[in-house]
Amino acid sequence: MDLSLNETQQLIRDAATEVVRKDFARDALLQLDDSERGITPELWQRTAELGWMGMLIPEDYAGYGNSHTDVAVLFEALGRGPVPGPYFSSGVLGALLLLEGATQAQKREWLPRVATGEEILAPAITEADFGWKPNNISARARKTSDGWILDGIKLFVPDALIATHLIAVVRDDDDEISLMRVPTDSTGISIRPLEGFIASSAEVRFEQVKVGDDALIGGEPGVGWGTLERAMQRAIPIICAYKVGGCAAVFDLSVEYSREREQFGQPIGRFQRVQDHIIHIVNYLDAARWTTYEALWKLDEGRDVGASIHLAKAVASESYLRACDYAHEVHAGMGVMREYGLTLHTKMSRSLYHLLGNPKHHRRGIAAALEL
Repeated sequence: MDLSLNETQQLIRDAATEVVRKDFARDALLQLDDSERGITPELWQRTAELGWMGMLIPEDYAGYGNSHTDVAVLFEALGRGPVPGPYFSSGVLGALLLLEGATQAQKREWLPRVATGEEILAPAITEADFGWKPNNISARARKTSDGWILDGIKLFVPDALIATHLIAVVRDDDDEISLMRVPTDSTGISIRPLEGFIASSAEVRFEQVKVGDDALIGGEPGVGWGTLERAMQRAIPIICAYKVGGCAAVFDLSVEYSREREQFGQPIGRFQRVQDHIIHIVNYLDAARWTTYEALWKLDEGRDVGASIHLAKAVASESYLRACDYAHEVHAGMGVMREYGLTLHTKMSRSLYHLLGNPKHHRRGIAAALEL
């Protein structure tokens, strides 16, 4: 297993790092965090022109056909921000839902627009009965003579406020799970931002929302959950890489502060307790990095990856959250000052903790994959 970056991946990392440095500096990130949408049209257009949205999309659909590890390198750089916006929702999970489930005609029509950033997807999955199993889905899609009518409420939908289309996970007339691509400007859709989470996280209400037959992803009802599971398996290591970047940024902040902040005539980094906190961050960072990139390597090599993906998600989610906790121990009062920037990572680590399953969910997945 070789986890070193190849030449292409080094170029991706360096280019993305430069974009984050120039366009997503701390003050810019604080402004985006204050907004409801989490990204400006200008920033979205600028980054879409770099090809980020099309990296996972094959060349047959106007994308670039990069490997999962290539895309993860990009997301690790974004995680250092932490950069908000629908990069994962649309360019990764949304694109993968179409790649795994859409018909060829749907892929040819929809994916090129996703690749250019013209179309922004937001998967609407979770509800009040929060969870990542089919029985947690109660939103309904009722068949009519000329399409479908959707009713229900989705919660904690990332990037719904900027999306042009939602991918709604719904229960159909046969009580099976189907996926619907729904324009966000459809009559009967209301989107409300949720405070306390990353910008653009929202509640989405469907009230007698009418869509045509072509909204059904795959053209066949009842196959949506299998599509979602396949897409999630490929998407999870990429969001884990984002958390690796977050851990790395938190580590850098903590080390720099421990060298600069003086108490009792010496840098606080010389105190054993401060060193203990930083060593905890190092352990969490390394655990997240190695489990994440092992899962990516297996995914790209076509190896059995089930248990590794569950492990990466459990470890990366816990690591990002705990790294932020220990960083606050290092910084004390300075860390809670919003202008300093650490709280951006703290909020992001909490907001992403449950996305695509929390550690408890994935530990159960490890046991199932090992047939325990």
